Amino acid sequence: MLPLEGYLVIDFSQFLSGPSASLRLADMGARVIKIERPETGDICRTLYTSDLVMNGESSVFHAINRNKESFQADLKNEADAKLIRNLLSHADVVIHNFRPGVMERLGFDYQSVKAIKEDIIYGEISGYGPEGVYKDRPGQDLLLQSLTGLTWLTGNADDGPIAMGLSIVDMLAGAHLAQGLLACMYRKAISGQGGSVQVSMMESAYDFQFETITTFMNDGGHNPVRSAASNANAYLGAPYGIYKTANGYLALAMGSIPFLSKLLDCQSLRNFSDGAEAFEKRDEIKALLAAHLQTQTTQKWLSVLEPADIWCADVLDWNQLMEHDGFKVLDMVQSVSMSDGFSYKTTRCPVRIDGELLFSSKGSPRLGEDNERIIREFGLVPTVQEHTLDL
Repeated sequence: MLPLEGYLVIDFSQFLSGPSASLRLADMGARVIKIERPETGDICRTLYTSDLVMNGESSVFHAINRNKESFQADLKNEADAKLIRNLLSHADVVIHNFRPGVMERLGFDYQSVKAIKEDIIYGEISGYGPEGVYKDRPGQDLLLQSLTGLTWLTGNADDGPIAMGLSIVDMLAGAHLAQGLLACMYRKAISGQGGSVQVSMMESAYDFQFETITTFMNDGGHNPVRSAASNANAYLGAPYGIYKTANGYLALAMGSIPFLSKLLDCQSLRNFSDGAEAFEKRDEIKALLAAHLQTQTTQKWLSVLEPADIWCADVLDWNQLMEHDGFKVLDMVQSVSMSDGFSYKTTRCPVRIDGELLFSSKGSPRLGEDNERIIREFGLVPTVQEHTLDL
């Protein structure tokens, strides 16, 4: 039995942050019913982030909305709103990621839902929190990366700001919401008390940087300075970074400069010491090391570094990764199928429960495909035909 079996989650969210939270709950056994607007549904269905369209819809939608049901309803239509209010009376958890004020106008804010279900656990993600000058701005990942300092941590010193190649703030906010919801679900199991969980993408982005921001605040307010080349962490000294080799790339974490000089037979590093020099002469050391590492293959350097317990790694692309035994042994790929028979591969839940991997064969739902079954199951209207005409 999965830990969240028996819990019903009503998910109003769209795009990435909220749906990533409900996906994690679904993988742990919760039943997730996704509320979508008629005709268009979750905008992520058609907001293509790549040129890959799967079964007529965005690959991102399929990745993040598997293992869910879809109920389409127009929340501005009173007949449909009544259906959803009736459905909420059966819910354990509600999730949304609309801008502040939207759910209040629609009549589905925390206080309104709590009036329907006293012990509801209500989770919401906003871009910038419920107040402040940014609160009405769109909570989009690139904008949040840009506003919170993240873009000055990646790349080299002369590169200017660089965004991460993932919607990292969306995913962080979703993870934080899932954590908060699980905490409230535990409290409810103990005391019967519901609660409200609020997460903002901006706060999640700040929390993501807790190490570097702590250093910044206690270091005289000096902005982080990335190394001129092979930068991987603006606050770490040489050799920390990624280096080109004769046939690929090599990642080097922390290591003693004098020891590396001997181990790699790099004479140009022999006069450098550890400690302050690894920071003060970081660019010079990295440049000399980079030139030396290009004289041999990645495999050659790994054969020298790994037996000496130096923290290092090959730098793999996805094709190389998928063929690597280190990836295969984790069994991270699963095949899921939609109700129309369309199948696709995606990743599984990364969490293990009692040593068991969490797989689910259910793919993403077609828009509104579960309406009639949910209406019957919960007795939302006298007849299915009556509601179908209202839609």
